[in-house]
Amino acid sequence: MSAITIYHNPNCGTSRNVLAALREKGLEPTVVEYLKAGWTEPQLKALFARMGVTPRELLRVRGTPAEELGLTGPGATDTAILKAMTEHPILVERPIVDTGAAAMLCRPKERLETLLAS
Repeated sequence: MSAITIYHNPNCGTSRNVLAALREKGLEPTVVEYLKAGWTEPQLKALFARMGVTPRELLRVRGTPAEELGLTGPGATDTAILKAMTEHPILVERPIVDTGAAAMLCRPKERLETLLAS
């Protein structure tokens, strides 16, 4: 398996559990603390395309300013959501694991098994 990257929030229990599960399998991923590193639009577009999802599908609402920014209503475009995600990295749901062959939101943590089997 090629290099694995986890887009990680150390304050998130699911993210910590997925990171621990990777390590229990003897895998040492590149850990990107995206709240510190931030996102770029090209990076998110490429990642979402590989995942086969839209920005809305990876929009985190709980514990974020998504509602205040008007991103949860039907009028919010993917372009607006993507732009907001670069300005407020917490708006991206986590953890995302990228194996090089595939990428997936690993919430719940059991989705990691599906990803590693692909």
